[in-house]
Amino acid sequence: MSTETTYDASAATPGGELPGRGGFTPGGVTIDDWRPEDESFWESGGNRVARRNLVWSIFSEHLGFSVWLLWSVSAALLVKVGFDFSTSQLFILIAVPNLVGSLIRLPYTFAVPKFGGRNWTVVSASMLLVPTLLFAVFVQRPGTPYWVFLLIAATAGLGGGNFASSMANINFFYPARKKGTALGLNAAGGNLGVAIIQFFLPIIVGGAGAFGLIKASGSGIALERVGYLYAALALLGAVCAWKFMNNLSMARSRPREQLAVLRHKHTWVMSFLYIGTFGSFIGYSAAMPLLIKLNFWVPTADGAGAGINFAHYAFLGALVGSVARPFGGWLADKYGGARVTFWTFVAMIVGTLAVLWTLSQLTPNPTASAAIAQQNQSWFPWFLGFFLFVFAATGIGNGSTYRMIPLIWSKRAVDSTAAGSPERLAAVSGATKQSSAVIGIAGSIGAIGGFLIPMTFGAPWVEDPVAAVKGAFLVFTCFYGVCLTVTWFFYTRRSFLAGRVPSLAGAGI
Repeated sequence: MSTETTYDASAATPGGELPGRGGFTPGGVTIDDWRPEDESFWESGGNRVARRNLVWSIFSEHLGFSVWLLWSVSAALLVKVGFDFSTSQLFILIAVPNLVGSLIRLPYTFAVPKFGGRNWTVVSASMLLVPTLLFAVFVQRPGTPYWVFLLIAATAGLGGGNFASSMANINFFYPARKKGTALGLNAAGGNLGVAIIQFFLPIIVGGAGAFGLIKASGSGIALERVGYLYAALALLGAVCAWKFMNNLSMARSRPREQLAVLRHKHTWVMSFLYIGTFGSFIGYSAAMPLLIKLNFWVPTADGAGAGINFAHYAFLGALVGSVARPFGGWLADKYGGARVTFWTFVAMIVGTLAVLWTLSQLTPNPTASAAIAQQNQSWFPWFLGFFLFVFAATGIGNGSTYRMIPLIWSKRAVDSTAAGSPERLAAVSGATKQSSAVIGIAGSIGAIGGFLIPMTFGAPWVEDPVAAVKGAFLVFTCFYGVCLTVTWFFYTRRSFLAGRVPSLAGAGI
């Protein structure tokens, strides 16, 4: 991975123009001098290089999210293709990739400064071949034991790691004034992978979808199709990353230097808040298909079923949350990340209570009665509307919390050095590396919510699955209350900031 050309941008022209055709550095090279905070450097070609790397980073991360959430929809279809798994087993099956994805995000973050952003994107995209091909082979074998499917689902967690490395990489390319929007777009493009897989998977495999406009295939469900498709897309992503992306020499650092951020309390505070925002987004996205099926669908005796088909609507939550994410970054740039994050948790509390109220209006359907399914179906628009409100809040919160991280570390660097001094330049550069490490750590810890939420919904220790779901939403509401308090205490309570953390007061964080 060390055969690519190296360019020293500072030696190109007096104006700092990047080398290559028309002052435009091509992909496939390492850039030795990268100064996004220099306005002339940025306008003379840096912005175009950053934009190109952002585009292909989004593509690779998008594929990673799709593979990560591959089981969120396919688990709900396993029964149709001959697998006999309980509701609790299915919830666990969609939770396992989220656990692995959260754990693997930390080494993926450290891989960027170790191997280079472009190089690691090639590797991470190629690794998606493992979960996709295993999925394609074993979903065709109904006799496969459950534990084998748990292992295969675990490999899908590799897709979850792509987010951490992608965000850490893009953080180096953009100046501080544009990080909120750039990180928001990068994350949103990745998050959309969840909505895309949940929308298209039922259609690709021969099921119904697109709000019922597409009918199920008469030849039955063929889950293996989506595995082979995403294996091919993973190869495409690896090739495009190799050809069009760049490594940055200034982004190189040792893991020990990155791990130093673990000593700062704000690393842990932001990681905790990210459990509430991103953990909720990915956890709800994974669980939504099964939640709809459990509460609004009845498998009637004639095999047709009655109620709401999850394949028509399950993708909407991830879609709304993904689209809202860059809006959260924009709001944070305009009004301050802490203020936006605070009101995000207020909205999540209100929305979660509204979802819980809707579920309390449903009639349990243990007798598989079509009449009961019809009665519950009338409450579905309320459930969907309130749930989409929660998804929008998680997306905005994802954008605002990630905007806070670079600002916190940048402000620390500025406050500790003199303007225009060599120490200021070194501190700002170090702050970018540190904030990238924090982004990866927060992403890793936050993604644990994606494991805990489906596990709480599935709650094997609760005999009634419907009761488990209601109890889970109550627990989540209480947790958001804790997140709200933490946000207020550390970042919006001005008296505390002025007295204890003066470096953050008035910083627009």
